Amino acid sequence: MKILVTGSIAYDVLLQYAGSFKEAIKGTDLDGLSVSFFSPHYAKHHGGTGANISWNLRLLNQAPMLVGTVGSDGGEYVALMEERGISVTHIETLSKHVTATAIIGTDNAARQIAFFHPGADAHGTWPDLSDDREDIAWGIVSPRNGTLMVEAGQWLAAQKIPWIFDPGQLIIGLGKDELLTGMKTSDATVVNEYEWKLLSEKTGLTIESFLKISPTLIVTLGERGVAIHTRKEGLVEIPACKADKLVNPTGAGDALRAGFLTGLSKGWTLKQCGMLGASLASFVVEQEGTLIDFLDLNDVWSRAEGAYGEALPALQ
Repeated sequence: MKILVTGSIAYDVLLQYAGSFKEAIKGTDLDGLSVSFFSPHYAKHHGGTGANISWNLRLLNQAPMLVGTVGSDGGEYVALMEERGISVTHIETLSKHVTATAIIGTDNAARQIAFFHPGADAHGTWPDLSDDREDIAWGIVSPRNGTLMVEAGQWLAAQKIPWIFDPGQLIIGLGKDELLTGMKTSDATVVNEYEWKLLSEKTGLTIESFLKISPTLIVTLGERGVAIHTRKEGLVEIPACKADKLVNPTGAGDALRAGFLTGLSKGWTLKQCGMLGASLASFVVEQEGTLIDFLDLNDVWSRAEGAYGEALPALQ
């Protein structure tokens, strides 16, 4: 069975600042804010929420079906994903536009400031997936063109396919009603700590009131791990899985999402899903760039067991 993933397909430009964003901005008059950060480091990588999640699902031997849009410069990226076994049938190419691009600056405490140009994705369309319906076990709607996120959620809900709502940076762009509908019709919502604050402010929801409209809220906490708020089990806390080294945190959240999707599609407990996601994410932060070229799953399982004191189920 396949896991439907819709989200951005993008190029990531990664910059690093040797100082602290917090200290550089601290005490600054925000009305007159105008700052510049020197970055001795530049690198361009493949990225995007949809592509990252799909790539990590393949590392876990799952079958992702990616729905997204690239521009005139995206052909080599699509070919790379197809080579890795990701279904690219529903990736459209718009030759009059460039592929989406993220420019991400990271400081000495792993804080990030990012800019995102949607490129071709701003002009994308939602495909006809009627012939694929019976092959889809789970889905995730991650940040991309807001209109297409809404369409994706509506399609998954109408088809009664379990799915995760991952609004991310589109929390600002989506309307209150669109956000509430996404949370109500999905089986889980996943956000980071800052995104939950924005989502709560925009919708007026607390964790308690959220759980009245949806069964599961997953909040990633960076180096503190992940908090899974559930209607049935209460709070499930997963400490972070320690990496051997921290190079760049970009893409860790997408790896965690792939771990959750893999576990959920296998009927695992939420704790086990979180353990797998956290372990996989710990390998992503050990390199620059979001796509791990090769990963021994025995290492992922071993690291999870070492961190949490219990073994993950074997993948069937």
